[in-house]
Amino acid sequence: MLIKDKIIVVTGAGSGIGKALVKKFCSAGARSVVAVDINAAAARATAAEFDCVAMSADVTKEDDVIRVIEDTEKDIGPIDLYCNNAGVAAGASEQSPNAEWQFIWEVNVMSHVYSARHLVPRMIQRGGGYFLNTASAAGLLNQIGGAAYGTTKHAAVGFAEWLALTYRHQGINVSMLCPQAVRTAMTANTEDQGTMAASGDGMMEPDQLADIVVEHLSRDAFLILTHEEVKVYMQRKSSDYDRWIAGMNRLQQKLSGVA
Repeated sequence: MLIKDKIIVVTGAGSGIGKALVKKFCSAGARSVVAVDINAAAARATAAEFDCVAMSADVTKEDDVIRVIEDTEKDIGPIDLYCNNAGVAAGASEQSPNAEWQFIWEVNVMSHVYSARHLVPRMIQRGGGYFLNTASAAGLLNQIGGAAYGTTKHAAVGFAEWLALTYRHQGINVSMLCPQAVRTAMTANTEDQGTMAASGDGMMEPDQLADIVVEHLSRDAFLILTHEEVKVYMQRKSSDYDRWIAGMNRLQQKLSGVA
């Protein structure tokens, strides 16, 4: 997909990766970009900075996702690219409260389901459309110290794969964004085990990530690995699962101060 003249929705656009994507899409000549965030003030600030449209929505609520889709298509036009970018980290272990597990599930997974549920039929009817779903390298490799994060990002990867293999022949394209460490509010706590593990190969700036995303979208790539090291780790994991688990456990112990 080429960005020029496209109508694009980006969730989680108030900061971090979402804001960088809005900036890049606007500079690449998108017809209109809708910056969506649960924080209305943050959405308005992004929209004001890059001369686009702001909407406030809680993506854990299906009615809010429907409203974003319907308002965009009614007031601006058919959505060409919908970016499921909103994400949270919660639920450090199996002992974390049910409420934390449920919340992260709704943000990191169900919001993707809601957008597809209400956009796929529209897109098919008009000949096609595109989803960019932000997962994480954790969705491919798992996460030290982040049980619910790693689990829900695995689920996000699975859903993106399912969308692609189910609807590609009907014009639905999907790209799955799986970055490692990116300098955002989520990685600001440098003492967090997950951040320490992910940032071992360096911390990427959001604007750099956005450049990589647009290049991959231009060739309709399914898997967007902003950190090339992740591909090597995936190959090691798939070639010897037991060795991979043992190595991750050693890293867990090291970061926990056990070894």
